Amino acid sequence: MASRPSGTPRRWWYSIAVLGPVVASLAVTVAATLAFVLWTAQGIDQRSLDRQIALARHVIALQLDRIPHDQQSATIWDDAVTHTKLSFDQTWISSNLGVWMHDFFGHDEAIVVDDRNRPIYDMADGKDTDIAHAEAQMPDLMPLLSDLRRRIAGGALDQYEARTRATPPSVSDLATIGGIPSLVSLTPIVSDTGAIKQSRGSEFVHISIVHLGTAYAERIADEYFIPEASFTQYGRFGADDAMLPLTNSSGRFITFFNWQLQRPGSEMLRQTLPALAIAFLIACAIATGLLCQLWRKSRALEAGRAEAEHQARHDPLTHLPNRPHFESAVARALVHLPGRDHRTTVLMLDLDRFKQVNDTLGHQAGDDLIEAVGQRLRQLIGPTEMVARLGGDEFAILTGAAGLTEPLQLSQRIIEAVGKPFDIFGSEAFVGVSIGIAAADGHEADARELIRKADIALYEAKTTGRNRAVVFEESMNELLQNRHAIEAELREALRRTDQISVDFQPLFDAGQLRIVGAEALARWRHPRLGQVSPAHFIPVAEQSGLISVLGEQVLRRACQMGADWPGKVIAVNISPVQLRDAQFAGRVFALLSETGMRPADLELEITEGILLEDASIASEAIRVFRSAGIRIALDDFGTGYSSLNYLKRYPVDRIKIDRSFVSQLSPGSVSIAIVQAMTTLAHALKIEVTAEGVETREQLDVLTSLGCNIFQGFLLSPPVAPAALEDLFRHAETAPQSRVA
Repeated sequence: MASRPSGTPRRWWYSIAVLGPVVASLAVTVAATLAFVLWTAQGIDQRSLDRQIALARHVIALQLDRIPHDQQSATIWDDAVTHTKLSFDQTWISSNLGVWMHDFFGHDEAIVVDDRNRPIYDMADGKDTDIAHAEAQMPDLMPLLSDLRRRIAGGALDQYEARTRATPPSVSDLATIGGIPSLVSLTPIVSDTGAIKQSRGSEFVHISIVHLGTAYAERIADEYFIPEASFTQYGRFGADDAMLPLTNSSGRFITFFNWQLQRPGSEMLRQTLPALAIAFLIACAIATGLLCQLWRKSRALEAGRAEAEHQARHDPLTHLPNRPHFESAVARALVHLPGRDHRTTVLMLDLDRFKQVNDTLGHQAGDDLIEAVGQRLRQLIGPTEMVARLGGDEFAILTGAAGLTEPLQLSQRIIEAVGKPFDIFGSEAFVGVSIGIAAADGHEADARELIRKADIALYEAKTTGRNRAVVFEESMNELLQNRHAIEAELREALRRTDQISVDFQPLFDAGQLRIVGAEALARWRHPRLGQVSPAHFIPVAEQSGLISVLGEQVLRRACQMGADWPGKVIAVNISPVQLRDAQFAGRVFALLSETGMRPADLELEITEGILLEDASIASEAIRVFRSAGIRIALDDFGTGYSSLNYLKRYPVDRIKIDRSFVSQLSPGSVSIAIVQAMTTLAHALKIEVTAEGVETREQLDVLTSLGCNIFQGFLLSPPVAPAALEDLFRHAETAPQSRVA
């Protein structure tokens, strides 16, 4: 081969040496400036959001205080007692206690009830209406009315008449009246001079209702300068929307208060970006000019048909053959099948945990890792074998051997080599590799079919433990068909009501081993297949997209149980597929509203894999749930790579120590030190700790001494049916002693 002139390469490297530091400095300056502006804008927006939420809470509290004040201007009046209780006068009531409340104060409905809590007058939307309308509202109003009667019976009205209390007692709260979220206030009709005496319990009551609808939202928007304020049952999840879940005094979700999010930081950014863009364009123009000059000097070295062909047939990152090149090589090998002593064999490789490294250290780190893996694979194969990168973190190897012994030995060397740490940006990164092997028999002539079989074996390797090699067998085709069959049967089961059920794994506190709640677990009893293990149908549901329907059924039944037993924590596992759904939070709140379960009694269990795959979505969902009082638990804690980092970035209420640590607790075991470290860290962050999989008294004693708060496991109770769980709840209220001998 003729030697190339040495002057051109020297000029090329000289240009890079001169231009490189200039371009790098310019890029770093632009990136640092942009990062600082973005960080500042984000901080301003966050502080603005906190102020807006505080204002929204304050506004709702003011509205609840204002309505009783409006009422008392007409209900603390001798004439009011006279024209309602002593001598019913509907015209007077309408003018002073009904229509006037609508016209002057903007109340949507006013009801007057007698001493037996029977409505005697009703005004709706500024007009007198039939008493039947008020009677239909009474079931929703009775809890508040009973509360007011209790306060009067408790002496609150006596204190007012004795002048030790400034105003008569009243009750105001958020409530759903006739299916409409509303502000409700109840106050007794009493004498202002004290001349008219009433026996306690005989007072008539005036009820004012303000609907949380469009008109009221517009009034709030105008009065407090809250843009595009509205009340909705499912919330607005747009990028420019803010919302506050509203609950009544008992903690039950009523509605969302929404408004347009004010982003002063983003506004500042919009004003700043044009100047930055101009500076960036100028910098790009300078850099482009220099690069163009450099390219013109070097294009002769980079041009040519051979280089173009290489780029078309090779991966630009690793310089390994790409998928089309690999498939062509397999096809050629099959056409020229060697003798009986050699067979064409394909190894399909897929990296394990690559996405974690890519998302944690960045895409550039991921590219460097892929390149490093390609180099290690290239060093392991012989001169007659081919290694290719098919895309992403997938590789493939083409080899010929007399049997499967050599491919399996090669696979083991690959697993060991890839399992060693990679030095990426000064940090050690760890990945594994799953391998599928398929060998062509004497009649195999289709490259795509051979690659498909290797893919099936690879899928089997990943689903049965990862970081291993699996040889294709025809039974794997049947296994895939079985998975498809399970998916079809599961679709049918989810349309029915007699197959999918929910059992509950009780949770016990560490003090008296009293039951404090339960974890909801999906169960499937098929009429032909019998009891199908969750380990079989949950992964199928995840892969087929059925997990959202299944998860909602489990969540609904969990909320029904939680509504019947307030104060007991009901935990539900949440799938990554559910959390990726932007409407999921709205459906959770709708179920809480529908069943009446308190948000504070619901605990959603997530895994750190969810946070890793969808950090931004997870962060927003966790913020919304925790703002409403819903608890968040981090399941399988300690089994991933970044648990400590997630505890810092995503506040949670509880961590669950994985059963793999609990099962190994014994005197002198290293698991004791690990669990102790987890518990100490969690308690320092004011996070509760649950230990799952407690099966022996020895494990229970060790976990108790380490400071775990909650236990679950077969030692205390296996998963039980809903009726059995309710029996345990009732028994705990009457017999709180320990259940473990």
